Amino acid sequence: MPELPEVETIARGVHDRVQGDRVLEVWLGRHSEPFKSSAAEMAKGLQGKYFRAVERRGKHIVCDLGSIPRGKPEAQWIVHLGMTGRLLVTAEDAPIAAHTHARLSLASGRELRFVDPRRFGRLEYRDLNDLKGFTAPGAEPLEVDAKTFAALFRGRRLAVKAALLNQTLLSGVGNIYADESLFRAGIRPRRMAGRLTAAELERLRRALAGVLRQAIKLGGSSVSDYVDANGVRGFFQLEHRVYQRDGQPCRVCGTEIRRVVVGGRSTHYCPQCQR
Repeated sequence: MPELPEVETIARGVHDRVQGDRVLEVWLGRHSEPFKSSAAEMAKGLQGKYFRAVERRGKHIVCDLGSIPRGKPEAQWIVHLGMTGRLLVTAEDAPIAAHTHARLSLASGRELRFVDPRRFGRLEYRDLNDLKGFTAPGAEPLEVDAKTFAALFRGRRLAVKAALLNQTLLSGVGNIYADESLFRAGIRPRRMAGRLTAAELERLRRALAGVLRQAIKLGGSSVSDYVDANGVRGFFQLEHRVYQRDGQPCRVCGTEIRRVVVGGRSTHYCPQCQR
């Protein structure tokens, strides 16, 4: 599943290409799973709208829309990529990929397409005259301060890896970046979240933000289906120190990387570097 860096990369790419563009025509596929709003409502709402901004909130891509190019948003188109979703800006005559569920024809002559083979992704349309704008459920990992971060973990009787994946605590962190940040912070994934010291939590906060920013800079991690808005793969997978490296030597100390299951998720760590 695309995590914060991948979603951020896609959102920035889409924003750069469609801001100020207008939706002329909407085509939606026949499968009902991707549509959190009704297809008819979505098609009617999107028709004629201008893209004012596209940004990431948690693991969601939020497109602010309006009937004129500037001003306060009147509506939102919200995209969750699920496991295999892609949001692509293409030429109008580009070949249509299998499992394409939405095509928005734009005044610029391009199309914005949502493709999702496994149909775990979701599309939602919100009229902001009737509904509140979308907000992520947890704190933003790139902005959370030390005091707030520590409070999120205080008293938590669950493994720190599981706490990092809890979207009501921190929005956008997934398996890859939880493993990588715990390695850089020198903390074992099974440690009880509520028992970490203030110094350990601050190391983790800084490590998490650092890993996420580096991954965004490198366009995210392409370990499965992920590509950016242009269909280009990311490069942060080349920087992974523990994720999916079980059985291989640690790049810092040479100890064999281990794999365990924490909270139902595959988890990778170095038994020497992480305590």
